[in-house]
Amino acid sequence: MTVATQVKTCVASLKSAQASLESFALSTQNQEAKQMFTDAATQTGQILQQVEARVTQLENEEPQYKGF
Repeated sequence: MTVATQVKTCVASLKSAQASLESFALSTQNQEAKQMFTDAATQTGQILQQVEARVTQLENEEPQYKGF
């Protein structure tokens, strides 16, 4: 598995984790837990942006990996 493939797999996993956290935030009635899940989803989104930037960088350096 190439580095580009591993990073793209990481992006997919982060998106899944973020969606789960957002879902948990919506489904709980506990305000403290809701805030914790929302904060975690926000943090995950920030990390996701950084990893997506790395994917773009990899695709620019190695065009054959673009779109995989």
